[in-house]
Amino acid sequence: MTRYEKTKKAAILGIIGNIWLLVIKLVIGITSKSQAMIADAANSVGDIFASFMTTIGNKIASVPHDHDHNFGHGKAEYIFSMLISLSMLGISFKIFYDGLISIIDGNKLEYSFLLILVCCITIVTKFILFLYVKQLYKKHPNLLLKSNMIDHRNDSIITIFTTISIILSKHGIYFVDGLTGIGISIWIFVSGIKIFLESYNILMDISVDEETKDQILKIIENYLEVKKVTDLYSTPIGYQYIIVLTIHLDGNMPTSKSHQIADEIELDIVRSIPKVEKVLVHVHPIRSKSKHK
Repeated sequence: MTRYEKTKKAAILGIIGNIWLLVIKLVIGITSKSQAMIADAANSVGDIFASFMTTIGNKIASVPHDHDHNFGHGKAEYIFSMLISLSMLGISFKIFYDGLISIIDGNKLEYSFLLILVCCITIVTKFILFLYVKQLYKKHPNLLLKSNMIDHRNDSIITIFTTISIILSKHGIYFVDGLTGIGISIWIFVSGIKIFLESYNILMDISVDEETKDQILKIIENYLEVKKVTDLYSTPIGYQYIIVLTIHLDGNMPTSKSHQIADEIELDIVRSIPKVEKVLVHVHPIRSKSKHK
């Protein structure tokens, strides 16, 4: 399977899993009047939307470069990741409001073993999905996969707190249910902000990280003919980068030799650093100073 095919599979599994969880959470949450469970159900709606966005974004990003898009469609991953983050922010505000109203009005949920059962099913399902997507993300770094991975992990942790609030309600402690809803909203909000900023940085052509720059410079150090490196620039194209740099060579070196070195450096960097899609090396000859003024 290719990187895009695996991302598609993860998105489809996410859709199926989240629809299943949405149905049982909503039914049990409404019948038991549990604000935390209803908040959890609302979160599942966002999860389904996120999985759909992952499918669409991944489909567009998988389209190879063409006449109108010379460097491919990779940034679609970040456009749709930003849409996912915005949906998370919207849901977090709604859940926060509902949780606050629940505390103010003193709503009391009706304890039920079914609530605990739904929580256990959710925790297990989400943790399995988290492990699966995490494995894919390690092999194929992708913000869409990362968004889904974080979401599955958060859901597992959030539902653990939901379970605690349900158990406490059995002993007459009801306000924790509303507080849990508020806590869920804050968790979703923070996660949404992080994904938004990461997407924003790529779409605004953030430079490649310093660690990758150091890797590039260390590779070039192996070429003794290179006197120095200047003007190292980069621009993201999806999950990879285009690197543009200038190497300074002896001005007396034959043009064919200098171009050969530039070509070897370009190939060496692309082969050594998966994050780099393409390298453009400009050769600047260093001329010897003239003896005559």
